[in-house]
Amino acid sequence: MTADGAYDTRRCHTAIIERQATAIIPIRKNGRPWKENGPAAAARNDILRTTRHFGRAFWKRWTGYHLRSRIDAKMRCLKAFGERIAARDPNRQTAEVHIRIALMNRFSALGTAEIVRVA
Repeated sequence: MTADGAYDTRRCHTAIIERQATAIIPIRKNGRPWKENGPAAAARNDILRTTRHFGRAFWKRWTGYHLRSRIDAKMRCLKAFGERIAARDPNRQTAEVHIRIALMNRFSALGTAEIVRVA
């Protein structure tokens, strides 16, 4: 389960472990190790040790956390066309989302540089 640093709490880590999941939550920059009194503290301290040893950027790539920010950026682009879907019918809602995505893809294609080899 991925979440941002706001979810770096004992309750959240405990709930994630109770559901037999793995927490991918970056530790806050001023984060300190927790006292070892349960599996949640052990898992969180492992994340803290790893980020201190290898660095935050490497940890984010290694765990796949960097994909979360890419998804957030694309959702922001999707919402640029409007916060809500106007259609009420499910088929029309699907069509509206498809149109928004097609527009986003077209804008990305227009913004991509064309590379030409110069001899």
